[in-house]
Amino acid sequence: MMVGAAALLSACQVRPLYSEAAGTGAKLADIAFTPADDRVEQVVRNRLIFLTSGGEGEPRLPQYQVALNVVAAYSDILDDEDAVGLQPGRVVVTGTYTLTRIKDASVLKTGSRRVTALLDVSSQEFAELRAVRDAEERAGRELAEFIRADLAIALAEEPQPQVTWQK
Repeated sequence: MMVGAAALLSACQVRPLYSEAAGTGAKLADIAFTPADDRVEQVVRNRLIFLTSGGEGEPRLPQYQVALNVVAAYSDILDDEDAVGLQPGRVVVTGTYTLTRIKDASVLKTGSRRVTALLDVSSQEFAELRAVRDAEERAGRELAEFIRADLAIALAEEPQPQVTWQK
């Protein structure tokens, strides 16, 4: 009985869902991203390029294209003009994206993700601007992580192209 169970379990493999065996890493490296329109979108775009290529940059001949749109919004959590000291605030960064296969222009995935970063805002103007900018960058980097995971899932489901050999 134990020998049979050991034989069955020896055939099991544990490996990452988006492993190299599935080709997901190579597919992620074949993604090109649309140019950014503003600073926060550039933060997300740069992080996505790093996450998908492993630091190699965008591909010369991409197989996939991601149209990316990122919007950041800052708001005070409490509106207390008489308060002294730090006031809580929030930055919400929302990214929408469309993953398209370039060769046939078919849309593989569309989605939207939202990340919230909390911050403490000083009454000093420059400190407030810097705190908001730092929160936008934190949220942008986190947003890129979520979008990369979505892209990996979509590309893992994409069938591998069949290679045929001709004589």
